[in-house]
Amino acid sequence: MALKAQVLYDFTAEPGNNELTVKEGETVTITNQQIGGGWIEAQNSRGDVGLVPEDYIELNKSALPPFSAAAAAAPAANVGSVTNSDLSFFDAFAPAAGTQNQVAGRGSSTPPDTPVSPYPDEADRNGGDPWSSWSTDPSAGASNNWASNPEGTQTGKAAAGDSWAGASHGHPQAYQGPGADDDEWDDEWDDKSAAGFNEAESGDGGAMQRGGAHASMKLKFPGFSKSGPELYLLCKQIAKGKDKLTIYMGEVGPVWLYPESQLDCVVADPKKGSKMYGLKSYIEYQITANTTNRPVNHRYKHFDWLYERLLDKFGSAIPIPSLPDKQVTGRFEEEFIKMRMERLQGWMSRMCRHPVVASSEVFQLFLTYKDEKDWKTGKRKAEKDETVGVMIFTTIEPEAPDLDTIEVENKCDQFSRFTKAMDDGVKEILTVGHEHWKRCTGPLPKEYQRIGKAFQNLSSVFNSSGYQGEETLTDAMTAAGKTYEEIAQLVAEQPKKDLHFLMETNNEYKGLLGCFPDTIAVHKAAIDKVKEGDKLVATSKISPQEKVTMAKRVSTMSYALQAEMNHFHSNRIYDYNRVMQQYLEEQVKFYETIAAKLRQAHSQFTTM
Repeated sequence: MALKAQVLYDFTAEPGNNELTVKEGETVTITNQQIGGGWIEAQNSRGDVGLVPEDYIELNKSALPPFSAAAAAAPAANVGSVTNSDLSFFDAFAPAAGTQNQVAGRGSSTPPDTPVSPYPDEADRNGGDPWSSWSTDPSAGASNNWASNPEGTQTGKAAAGDSWAGASHGHPQAYQGPGADDDEWDDEWDDKSAAGFNEAESGDGGAMQRGGAHASMKLKFPGFSKSGPELYLLCKQIAKGKDKLTIYMGEVGPVWLYPESQLDCVVADPKKGSKMYGLKSYIEYQITANTTNRPVNHRYKHFDWLYERLLDKFGSAIPIPSLPDKQVTGRFEEEFIKMRMERLQGWMSRMCRHPVVASSEVFQLFLTYKDEKDWKTGKRKAEKDETVGVMIFTTIEPEAPDLDTIEVENKCDQFSRFTKAMDDGVKEILTVGHEHWKRCTGPLPKEYQRIGKAFQNLSSVFNSSGYQGEETLTDAMTAAGKTYEEIAQLVAEQPKKDLHFLMETNNEYKGLLGCFPDTIAVHKAAIDKVKEGDKLVATSKISPQEKVTMAKRVSTMSYALQAEMNHFHSNRIYDYNRVMQQYLEEQVKFYETIAAKLRQAHSQFTTM
């Protein structure tokens, strides 16, 4: 007997992806449950067959036969002895539709995120407008809570009773269950425990918002406990010497120890690949580090794995901006691939410029692995790293005396105000830039075209007068009209030459700024714990020596935060000098080109 399912949400199929358009309330027949990756094959009442997101439908149990899977293969005489374990067979088909739809809100008009298609490989429906996601939500999904949470390790809590509420929806590359893919990489990726996300940790741990700008998933650091940063403040673990991160006092204050030569890499040569007999397609990029000049290949999901590892390891001390959004629609179109590659390049370049991230073992593995065996070994080692979350501070060694807590708090508050104000300014530029981009590619060129057509129409009227000597004037007016049509084309193309880079830089900083509230909150929570030191000693929760240790370790955290502040300011000054120079240079070329065309048109008119 065929399985029937009720459609919970509207779903519109994407052309060329073997998907099926369905409407809320519609009943479909399940034809293949083994697609994997969060998809299921179904047939509608018209006989059309295609893929539908598993979370968008709910199996109709009333239509299921009252016998187990084992009984289905047995003779009819065996039917009739039905147990709870038999019925649980059918429940196994519905966990995604059941538990996840409880999170999303059953009956809600808002469906869960569309899963990664078995044909496409990455997901975000922004359509053809690369800036659309920026103007829709002024906050772009970033947390606006710039005050520290009392625990200091969490800026938002999941729904009560479900510490993973919404987690599989907020992160586009979230765990999709066994069968999401079929290679060695995906088998490991799909193992929560291998990635450091077991339920025991997630239930009590604090949360750090992923990247701030583009995702809402709360990541659970294994290094965080219920009591927050005191896991580090009172720990006895000492990192090995080779893992030590040095901070020294520079001209601007505490700074990271920078390498003698700057690491850099090039992301290039995107190629389309496929697997599962062509059912699954993906784009693979070639990454070449300047230290080896030897290319390595990675898919987007590999970048995503690197991001998760860096966020796990360094997120308490170093803001790790999120990757560019994932997308389904138009993934293999030339323009999208070019934009994806450019944004991955920007993300990798920013990581290369950070002395701590660039020198880390996991980042070096990503850039320089020698072969498949080397990659798998390094990957497993990175996933077993225990120096994550607040425990990263155990590796930091400031080469200076302890800092004054009050002075550090003042600098921290000042930096919080600055980053909040800059965040507002960056979003304003993105909003204004988006509006200007639309104007330059829409109404403004049309206005120039209308002017050009009007000149040419009047020229045609003049030409019909039959008056001798008219040709010089009509030719000049026709040329002036065509000049304005050429200007219209220049206006439409100009944003790609100047505004594009300005917008990309500000979009990067929007993501980076969205990370700072959580990083600062960890530090503030640690200071609050130290302030409670006398009370904790009086109640025998800690010893006087432990109180002294906590104060020294908060000083270490303060050095790390100030080193990160100085790194941020240094990069900000460099980035905005560079991008503003480039923007204005292109603007000058643009107006000079227009001025030259107008002078040429002007020269064709004669004075009687």
